[in-house]
Amino acid sequence: MTNVRITHIGGPTALIVVDGWRLLTDPTFDSPGGRYSFGWGGMSRKVTGPAIAASDIAPIDAVLLSHDHHGDNLDAAGRALLPSAGVVVTTVSGAKRLGGNARGLEPWATTRLEATARPPIDITATPCRHGPPLSRPIAGDVIGFALRWDGQERGVLWISGDTVLYNGVRQVAEGLKVDIALMHLGCVRFPVTGPVRYSMTAQEAVELCRLMRPRTAIPVHYEGWTHFRQGRDAMEGEFARAPDDIRRRIRWLPIGVEVTV
Repeated sequence: MTNVRITHIGGPTALIVVDGWRLLTDPTFDSPGGRYSFGWGGMSRKVTGPAIAASDIAPIDAVLLSHDHHGDNLDAAGRALLPSAGVVVTTVSGAKRLGGNARGLEPWATTRLEATARPPIDITATPCRHGPPLSRPIAGDVIGFALRWDGQERGVLWISGDTVLYNGVRQVAEGLKVDIALMHLGCVRFPVTGPVRYSMTAQEAVELCRLMRPRTAIPVHYEGWTHFRQGRDAMEGEFARAPDDIRRRIRWLPIGVEVTV
């Protein structure tokens, strides 16, 4: 079985190392203190910097960018890193905005990473809805990613992207055998839109684990900005009430430390 090493750098940003490939998710490397606009009056402040600097992360073979238009998924320092990556895999609309080395995928479309002396990795975009029904004009297009390579005995590595739990994500749980799941959580809300949520809650993560049954479910995208409404303590309380079979699947990664998963 292939060895997978993951470093949670902070927020949605993780470095995935597998079979010689170095893959980076949603690069956010700005220093804390900045304020970010999310459209329609939504604002957030970054309160925690990355555990590893962008200058220390090279080389990067591919960036898996769930969406390019929100600062908590791609900030200024992360954007500056993109040209040095081999390829950026993102939404179709995002690839048009970024140009250069960006490949755009619609949900369920696949692209392949290939390199000499390394096994190929197939990357399939999976559906996301970054908010309630009819929120796409405000929240924009987002995708998740399912990664396949030879030797995956237990299933794919899946990255949820910023999404709520809805039928598109349930289709992922029904259609894919998932070994490792990186779940974007945090219960994102903004004062201007009241109770409306733009990412999954811990309760939804429990339900998703029940449907998907990954060997390992790793929470990311729950700390570092003021628009997260569920931090680790709140989520651990929710996870503690879940059935034993679900609790055993959830694994918190120490931020900034490479872990074999």
